[in-house]
Amino acid sequence: MRDGRHLRIALTSKGDYEEATRRFLNDAGLSVWRPNPRQYTGRIHAVPDAEVLFQRTEDIVHKVADGGADIGITGYDLVAEHAMDDPAVHVVLEDLGFRHCQLVVAVPESWLDVTTIDDLADLSIDFKRRGRQLRVATKFPNLVGDHLHRNGVNYFELTAAHGALEAAPALGYADVIADLTQTGVTLRDNHLRPIEGGVVLNAQACLIANVRTLAEEPERLRQARTFIELCEARIRSRGYRVITANVPGASVDDIVRRIVSNIDLAGEMGPTIAPVYPKRAATGSWFSVSIIVPASKLLAAVDHLREAHSSGITVATPEYMFEVRSEAFAALQAAVCAFGSGGAQRW
Repeated sequence: MRDGRHLRIALTSKGDYEEATRRFLNDAGLSVWRPNPRQYTGRIHAVPDAEVLFQRTEDIVHKVADGGADIGITGYDLVAEHAMDDPAVHVVLEDLGFRHCQLVVAVPESWLDVTTIDDLADLSIDFKRRGRQLRVATKFPNLVGDHLHRNGVNYFELTAAHGALEAAPALGYADVIADLTQTGVTLRDNHLRPIEGGVVLNAQACLIANVRTLAEEPERLRQARTFIELCEARIRSRGYRVITANVPGASVDDIVRRIVSNIDLAGEMGPTIAPVYPKRAATGSWFSVSIIVPASKLLAAVDHLREAHSSGITVATPEYMFEVRSEAFAALQAAVCAFGSGGAQRW
């Protein structure tokens, strides 16, 4: 059991993943201080009692699982492969909005008759009849093995990955591969292509927590709440826009009637309306109207305000969007309680 009340946060230590993680946390108001690139501990000013541990991305899952860290940001693919059955590991936020990729099964381009997972199943049977197994090179044996079995590919052997997986078929130690890809360019450069039905997992950066260590010390859970709430509210805010406009009208009731004539474009709860006091003489009354709409409805909402003869329409993206409660933290708190801590509080 680890001593201390301080929250430990595991983050990626180097490379593009570290840069993407730092950008996300900076945007969420959780800027990370690291004395120098050789230092493997740091701080987050918004969570002053927490300690940051810089780790290799692939090690973060294990660090959280064994209790060396309480929470961590890593790839969902690594969590699904190594810790999905671990009762102490809880996925707090499954998609942080960066490092999206897919784990796919890819075959040589020369295999013209193998375009689907069913074709691969038939080929594995043919290989079996000829006295050998279909060889699949991957760094994700659990996920890939389960996927192949679920899709009728029953005769295969998984080959341990060595170096760049894309070279495995050309080097002769595998027939096909299952690897992560973002754009597919590396696969094409190595004369490989994904097959239909071969997407094993959609993955991205995620936030995980150890419910056991958080149950041991309620102070760590309190510190984790700050981190989780800011991350969640930042992610949610990306999907919304705040539109403000000056609208002429006879009264507040007149403005309300016109804005709510289209419920879908009247804001999440409804418009906020306040009188405008013009600097110069103006004909009639003016009101400032603010609505919050999904980003996908931005232009439609602007047009709706235009139909109300609005002027000075401005648009902003909120930095955060908080709801009545943090669903992510509430789910974590429930998992901590279920683990039997008895020390979790209701915030």
